[in-house]
Amino acid sequence: MILKKYKSYFTKELASIYPQTEIDTFFFLLAEEYLNFMRIDVVLKSDFNIPTALLLLFNNALEKLKKEKPIQYILGKTEFYGFTFLVDSYTLIPRPETEELVDWVLEEVNVKQSIKIIDIGTGSGCIPISLAKHLPEAKIEAIDVSFNALSVAKQNAVLNKVDVFFIEKDILKTEKLDKKFDIIISNPPYVRELEKKEIKNNVLENEPHIALFVKDNNPLIFYNKIADLAKKNLSKNGILFFEINQYLGKETVGILRDKGFRNIQLKKDLFGNNRMIKCELI
Repeated sequence: MILKKYKSYFTKELASIYPQTEIDTFFFLLAEEYLNFMRIDVVLKSDFNIPTALLLLFNNALEKLKKEKPIQYILGKTEFYGFTFLVDSYTLIPRPETEELVDWVLEEVNVKQSIKIIDIGTGSGCIPISLAKHLPEAKIEAIDVSFNALSVAKQNAVLNKVDVFFIEKDILKTEKLDKKFDIIISNPPYVRELEKKEIKNNVLENEPHIALFVKDNNPLIFYNKIADLAKKNLSKNGILFFEINQYLGKETVGILRDKGFRNIQLKKDLFGNNRMIKCELI
């Protein structure tokens, strides 16, 4: 089939599910993956005849998009902080807000410092790997409860040519980490069950719930636990970074203040939501 005709068909098939801008993005990503075409090529080579074998790939992706499967899972990869990361159904798809958290950490660290960092609840490994790319002297570790997520994270470390030490561990059952760290960072599960109605179907039906949701009656369970561990395992003047639930910023700050953390900063993300916290153990 001719490319421009297929693009029209592709758009028509998805028009009742997604906005036009999103459909265009899907098509450009698939054209880059299957045809090695950039966006401009889709326009300049609109009369290109898609080979049958590649057309099957496009149609397979189209059927999955109709079922609202995320494009990142269809392609098996995504971009985060300028780097390529493999993703699958065992890992959350990295969000732009988390890139801002990485930014904030990097603002606090001298690139030449030999420091120890640990990421708790690492998923795809996007946070520690992105930090490792910018902090070659740092010793970086990462924890996750999911063996399958860690398998993906390890592949991502190889893909991005960095050394990160990954550990399979249930943080809620951990009483103490095995060493002191200068920075502890975490983007733990924080979406309450009551917030499911706000979650799009493509996320709710595809991304791992273990990495997303917490019980309504104890939504800050991970922040409580990680803050307690940080009190034991942060170095003097160490820094704790969290990505947080936008609706529970004050409550999260309160927990940290009550536990003795100081210089607590609550920061908004690019969408204007309370999304990140930095605090120090003095």
